[in-house]
Amino acid sequence: MLLELIVRLFGMLLLGIVGWRLGEYLAGSAPSGYYLRYVVVLMLAGVALGGLITPWVTIKPIQFIRRKIRQLPAQELFAIIIGLIVGLIVAALLSPVLSSLPAPFGEFMPFVGAVFFAWLGMAVMIMREKDILAIVGTRLSGESSVTAEDKPVLLDTSVIIDGRIADITQTGFISGTILVPRFVLNELQHIADSPDALRRNRGRRGLDMLNRLKEESVVPVRITDMEVEGGHDVDDKLILLAKNLRCPIVTNDYNLNRVAQLQGVPVLNINELANAIKSVLLPGETIEVRVIQEGKEFGQGVGYLDDGTMIVVEDGRSYLGQTIPVIVKKVLQKAEGRLVFAQPEGGAG
Repeated sequence: MLLELIVRLFGMLLLGIVGWRLGEYLAGSAPSGYYLRYVVVLMLAGVALGGLITPWVTIKPIQFIRRKIRQLPAQELFAIIIGLIVGLIVAALLSPVLSSLPAPFGEFMPFVGAVFFAWLGMAVMIMREKDILAIVGTRLSGESSVTAEDKPVLLDTSVIIDGRIADITQTGFISGTILVPRFVLNELQHIADSPDALRRNRGRRGLDMLNRLKEESVVPVRITDMEVEGGHDVDDKLILLAKNLRCPIVTNDYNLNRVAQLQGVPVLNINELANAIKSVLLPGETIEVRVIQEGKEFGQGVGYLDDGTMIVVEDGRSYLGQTIPVIVKKVLQKAEGRLVFAQPEGGAG
């Protein structure tokens, strides 16, 4: 606010002086009685105009450019700078040729050429940044083939609190840099400071898991301060940031998963991964399960496999607390996981 006030005062002073000089110039050929009117009116108009528009032609554009730069990934920003430098070098090499054109073209064509080639260099680098940087990286490292693309991934709050991502990163399945946006970290801190004991414990678990992730992960883990505009909550900001970075979101939040997919953002869902790697069970297969509780229907018993799959045992109530062989009758795949219906081997008519 102080900077904006100073800029407004400077603009009022500058344009007030311009209005004063313009009033003196216009009043030079006017009758003497109009001199003061010209000077005062134009000076006041310059002061008012300076106070009104100065921030919009100084501070606002600078703030806009600053926000855009902070939103850009470092790789893309580097590509833009390289493209700008290459474009200006090409324009400088062509400047003598453009200057020798007949008047009036020779006077302004060097400037037009500099603007055009600077834009062209940046546009080419933005469109083909991954290919060009991969080729440059290969040449500098002396390798004979292009390495696989190292895509970053974004973590949301739920997957950090869940904690399984720490084990997954140690397996090497995620090869790109893991990014945790600052607004996700702020949400974790807010949850950890909650007066509700359950939320407070979840938030502290998330912070502990994040520390473990940074210490044990085989891939880099970074807290990024990149900002996004237009997001109302953490999920919206996460989707917008994933669009800017063109990278997937790692989550186990069902709603975030659906919204991101609707907007074309790739999602790596931990729950779907866990369901995909569970052991395959086929109807007619015999397995052993410990019946630990009663089911919802009469006579049912419920047990669980080591991977957490629920086994509903028909006529299994009488086997509570026992480990028995059962025959798989039916397997249902649901969004929250698999549900297996089985029958005790001895009662499989």
